[in-house]
Amino acid sequence: MRMTKQLTAILLGLCLLSGCQVETTDTDISTTKATAAISSQNLAFNQHWQFKKSAQALPLAQLTAPWQSVSLPHTPRLEPEVVNQQWQGIAWYQKQFDVPDAWLQKVVLIRFEAAMNQADVWLNGQKVGSHLGGYLPFTLDLSHALKPGSNTLLVRLDNRDNPITGPKPLHLLDFNTYGGLYRGVSVQIKDKLMITDEMLANSVAGGGVFVTYPEVSDQHATIAIKTQLQNKYTENKTLQLTQTLLWQGQTIARTTQPYQLAAGEVADVKQQITVTTPKLWSPQSPNLYTLQTTLFSGEQLIEQQQRQIGIRSFTFNAKHQLLINGKQTFLRGVNRHQEYPFVGYALSAQADYRDAVKIKQAGFDYVRLSHYPHSPAFIQAADKLGLVVLDAVLGWQYYNPDPAFANHVVDSCRDLIRRDRNHPSVLAWECSLNETEMPATLIKRLNDAVHQEFPGSFSAGWQAGYDIFVQARQHRLQHYQTPQQPYIVSEYGDWEYYAQNAGFNQDSWGDLKEEQRSSRQLLNSGEKRLLQQALNIEEAHNDNFTVPAFADGYWVMFDYNRGYTDDIEASGIMSLYRQPKYSYYFFASQRDAAEVSPLFQSGPMVHIASEWQADSSTDVRVFSNADAVALYLNGQLIARQAATRDHYSQHLAHPPFIFHLGKFTAGTLRAEAIIDDKVVATHEVSTPGEAASIRLQLDTSGVAPVPGVNDILFVYAQLQDKDGHPLWRNDIPLQAKASGDIEILNQTPIVTSMGQGALLIRIGNSLKHAHVTVTAAGLPPATLMLAPEAH
Repeated sequence: MRMTKQLTAILLGLCLLSGCQVETTDTDISTTKATAAISSQNLAFNQHWQFKKSAQALPLAQLTAPWQSVSLPHTPRLEPEVVNQQWQGIAWYQKQFDVPDAWLQKVVLIRFEAAMNQADVWLNGQKVGSHLGGYLPFTLDLSHALKPGSNTLLVRLDNRDNPITGPKPLHLLDFNTYGGLYRGVSVQIKDKLMITDEMLANSVAGGGVFVTYPEVSDQHATIAIKTQLQNKYTENKTLQLTQTLLWQGQTIARTTQPYQLAAGEVADVKQQITVTTPKLWSPQSPNLYTLQTTLFSGEQLIEQQQRQIGIRSFTFNAKHQLLINGKQTFLRGVNRHQEYPFVGYALSAQADYRDAVKIKQAGFDYVRLSHYPHSPAFIQAADKLGLVVLDAVLGWQYYNPDPAFANHVVDSCRDLIRRDRNHPSVLAWECSLNETEMPATLIKRLNDAVHQEFPGSFSAGWQAGYDIFVQARQHRLQHYQTPQQPYIVSEYGDWEYYAQNAGFNQDSWGDLKEEQRSSRQLLNSGEKRLLQQALNIEEAHNDNFTVPAFADGYWVMFDYNRGYTDDIEASGIMSLYRQPKYSYYFFASQRDAAEVSPLFQSGPMVHIASEWQADSSTDVRVFSNADAVALYLNGQLIARQAATRDHYSQHLAHPPFIFHLGKFTAGTLRAEAIIDDKVVATHEVSTPGEAASIRLQLDTSGVAPVPGVNDILFVYAQLQDKDGHPLWRNDIPLQAKASGDIEILNQTPIVTSMGQGALLIRIGNSLKHAHVTVTAAGLPPATLMLAPEAH
């Protein structure tokens, strides 16, 4: 069968209008009318759930508490800022929805992007499946249990400690696992002639659409596309599978292949697209194409999927240096935990994107997703922003000799790869139990699984037996041997200082108190300690250039909670509320000033790491990626100088600038960053007066608040004096209230750190009349409108 381009375009347009296999985020199945004319749909399933929970494993009938109306993503309990006893128990979710008669002739699948930790699912009282593991998707076939009219879905989740999934029991764990249906759920209504779901398909390196790049150069690239098709009809089918590559909406290339699929057959269809002078993906140029996969049977459009892909190659040379598209690259990176205050893991896709923006604009090109699979939304953001990702399975200091444990880890590795294999940002698969002595047999199984699921990709692990060796700096200081393979400094800057092993120059810090020496400093720890954290990081990052690593990852981007202790792990360069510490600006200064992106703060920068108060250091540290910095006090030039390169910074791209003022004089410090004798960036810090007002700021980080998807955002309340200069005072109580369809999620008193309080707000279904008001004793109230009001 041959189709004209005009007919194809018309059918594709009808498909998009009718919703066939188009990703939907704000239309819920409960309110969508489906018709027989729609061959395939992919619908969000996140609204109109009911929820109840129990700390004990009681039958649902014995739970007398009423159902609560909730939407997804959802956490079983809003936790306090310091999570001293995270909720564990049984969470029940229930949803009623109507099924049109047309669906009974289709294949109806439900996909859970994550459910913590052990899930059992029933439809209309009939069990339709179970899943073990709280971080990866699973898909169930509902077709056999559907009935016309009203249907009831019931989900039981158990997030208590589990010896098969690990990791350590929560009371011994260095992070929290939280609970609930904390990522989205979708329903796929598919024709019996279909593209399979990669999480449901039981075939190695199979399921869904799998994209690889056998040839990549500036002049020429080959895109290989493997699509798994299934025919659930009782007769043979003739089909046509088309792959269309688009750049900014314009068709670049297309390939079409007719295919005969026997009744009941599952088959992989392999196709290729050639691109001349491709726009390659890299951290500095994260170019993304759209690949549209379209399935026809005769004149009928059966299914259409589209995904963003990036043409790129990751290889290593003889020196084990990383080559991205043939160019030698060092990746400056960081580790991330995905937790937010109060809601735990229950992040909106927009919140994940804002986290990725913060990581990128902090000067990083690489992020290790520690120590479990993070949200697909975060990896999509990494694709868009140019963050190279080390993708990891769940694992931390825990091994169970039960064969079921090893089988579960291997299955998780396979599922992780199937979920994320088409993302250009993924460098390697950390199918390794972090800081866990694994038997050689398990390492081999995991390494083999990586190469079976994604031939030509890289495995990574902290023991021998993987393609890439990942080693923390604290381990390197104890027993370093020159690596004979590609090498990543997986973690650094925290434990070696917290454990009083400062590395080099430890004797020069002998007069510091233990808590002052650590990199674990809260935002309210004061100027001296925050500067010490930045100095620790400077020294450790500099030391990483003395080993043949192609990447390093600071521990950690954001402060986070831990199951085994009732305090916050504060080695983050941003607080739990995503507020920057001085060390954030140190890393931002390591990015080249020539790198500019409209997607995040970039280009030339300068930042004065001082509060400039009477007890501030008169050796003023300034972070900048400029050639020179001029520092002024009250308009008078102190000095114009180059960076101060010493034993802490001899290998750094941009060492700090240190100005010796000798004495404190109240007023304004102004730093000017200079490149080619031109001022390219400025920053001011002023000695503050008394508090006179509160300034409110909504942290959008590239994405405005989105109604209807449980979006969450931070609002910062900054104390300032009569001239608008920020105050640095800690522990000032603030009161906050919200109006309109928004909710303040803070579960503990709001107090200032470095003069700033932080609120976490959840957006409802509308921004109309939505505003936040913050007050403090003796100050006028401050109000922030979340959207312009209609007149």
